[in-house]
Amino acid sequence: MMEELVREVLEGNKRAIARAITLIENNPEKCPEFIKSIFSFTGNAFIIGVTGPPGSGKSTLVNSLSKEFRKRGKTIGIVAVDPTSPFSGGALLGDRIRMDELTSDPNVFIRSMGSRGSLGGLSRATMDAIRVLDASGFDLILVETVGAGQSEVDIVRVANCSIVIGIPGTGDAVQAIKAGILEIADIYVVNKSDRPGATEIVNELQLLLSLDPKSKDPNRWKIPVISTSSVKNIGIEPLADMIFKYQSYLLDPKNTDYALEQEMKRRKHEILEIIKVEIFENMLSSLMNRQKWEKILLEVIQKKSDPYSAANSILDPLFR
Repeated sequence: MMEELVREVLEGNKRAIARAITLIENNPEKCPEFIKSIFSFTGNAFIIGVTGPPGSGKSTLVNSLSKEFRKRGKTIGIVAVDPTSPFSGGALLGDRIRMDELTSDPNVFIRSMGSRGSLGGLSRATMDAIRVLDASGFDLILVETVGAGQSEVDIVRVANCSIVIGIPGTGDAVQAIKAGILEIADIYVVNKSDRPGATEIVNELQLLLSLDPKSKDPNRWKIPVISTSSVKNIGIEPLADMIFKYQSYLLDPKNTDYALEQEMKRRKHEILEIIKVEIFENMLSSLMNRQKWEKILLEVIQKKSDPYSAANSILDPLFR
């Protein structure tokens, strides 16, 4: 059954792609075997991450960009990361609703996934879902993050091109400095540019970018700031052009060292994340079997112990 699923995914069968992603989400123990089977077929798609605060228009921008890419003959895979439902554990599907007009296109595949509590906006399952879309032959994969705001930096460790969205009137330039969000951008977009204050925030961002010492290096990519309005379809074509320009920049033999540096960062992050998950899950399973949680919790509740002492008593067997 696994071999058949792998074959159908590699053929680009949409139903098989959906089943594979469901397998990754619901049966993590089978995930390594499946990823091993398709890994040699990955690495061909260009992965575009789109992040920014809630209300910045990420879904609408992804929708507009996807339509522009389709005009240019590109096949599109979209992963929309939504907040995890506290009831079902699944995604709330809000982003997919906004992209409804794309669902009938046979060359577009859209999947909503839950963040599952990941502070960086992406869960382990999301990263493996991107692999599935890559192996299935899509030209471009757009990953829209959950929109948590200042913690959305995981995307830079997954995407080939990271787009950070800001909007006028919310102090985004200041937030970018505080959170380091500006540093993860390959392209900065000021969306909803028909609003008052858009020109000012573009100027502020350009000034901030010019102060970065790396901007003086002629061999480094100069991060552009592009004004868009998804609703009025302003700036979508220039943004698509800039994405392809960045793709060409990475493929240019002159920039091989830079492209390799970015790829090594992504691979290192992925491997470390797998290690962290394996260690944590194995340790937790072991601890759960050894300790009487109810007794420990009651001691803390009754003030006979404190949370730090309780944690140490649980960890003690591991470090003896």
